[in-house]
Amino acid sequence: MSIELEIQLVAVVVSVACSLAGVFLVLRRMALMSDAISHTVLLGIVLVFFITRDIASPFLVLGAAAMGVATVGLVEALVRTRLVREDASIGLVFPALFSIAVILITRYAGSVHLDTDAVLLGEIAFAPFRRLEVGGVDLGPRSLWVMGGVLLLNITFIALLYKELKLSTFDPGLAAALGFAPGLLHYAFMTLVSITAVGAFDAVGSILVVALMITPPATAYLLSDSLPRVLILSAVIAALAALVGFWTAWLVDASIAGCMASAAGVLFLLAFLLAPERGVIAVARRRSRQRWEFARLMLAIHLLHHEGAPDAANESRETHLGEHLRWEPKFARRVVSEAADEDLLVRLQDGRLELTETGRDSARKAMLV
Repeated sequence: MSIELEIQLVAVVVSVACSLAGVFLVLRRMALMSDAISHTVLLGIVLVFFITRDIASPFLVLGAAAMGVATVGLVEALVRTRLVREDASIGLVFPALFSIAVILITRYAGSVHLDTDAVLLGEIAFAPFRRLEVGGVDLGPRSLWVMGGVLLLNITFIALLYKELKLSTFDPGLAAALGFAPGLLHYAFMTLVSITAVGAFDAVGSILVVALMITPPATAYLLSDSLPRVLILSAVIAALAALVGFWTAWLVDASIAGCMASAAGVLFLLAFLLAPERGVIAVARRRSRQRWEFARLMLAIHLLHHEGAPDAANESRETHLGEHLRWEPKFARRVVSEAADEDLLVRLQDGRLELTETGRDSARKAMLV
């Protein structure tokens, strides 16, 4: 297997694993928590390293996961005091724990491969050179096996607890009433997020972990309201961002991790602009359409209100709409034209406007609402 293919496989697996862990963070509006966890787990890694003195120890993952859960606990403890909001509590806990980790690294771990640049930025291009060998047999990049295991863990966790996760995400009160223990599920999920974050450290660094946990799920959420579709779309978008990012980096000779994050950002931007329901263009079109629909309805109500009144001959003239409804002549002509096309009214030869039965029914229904 070529080095290029191995890098792409690692990138895809890391991206999909992070995106699946991030879906419920996005849906729970806890995107900031992913940033906090992806940085504070470093303190868990450092503390366990000081005990084991082994950078490859499997206990590093356990220490990181424990610190991730501790971060969540500290944030929620501050929130429960009602003295600070959740975003402020994250801003207090995250820098404090992360700065302690950085101080410990720079002061006591300067002689080992445990530095802030490796943790923050990572370098996925080096993944093929860190091999996993069992009994003298080369099984491929270590990161591929680690993140493959994390991906399998994420898929298993979501598959086994899908209903519970869905209910506790959208209606935690009902989940508690049904005995699903949303608090325990919450901490179990945060442990999973922590394991995913530390597993991705070695390959892509904490900054890209945040981008992969948040950007693909946020993009998927713009494209669908269905949770199963969001999960699938998130994984597909993450894999696409990884592949596009790799080949972009290869073409322009740039950072692979940086190009992956940029590709994810471009995909989010496209969805943000072009999503059929939530995209900026779709929302602008919908608002414009609603504006003209409201204007046509207001015209029908105006004509119905003055129908049969002494001033009907004057109030029902198109030229009078600007005075009564404060419409510009160009705007009024378009509203009248669209109302006529919708069979809400007809133009009479003397310049007056007369409602059709459809127009009267629409105006009456609107006035009753």
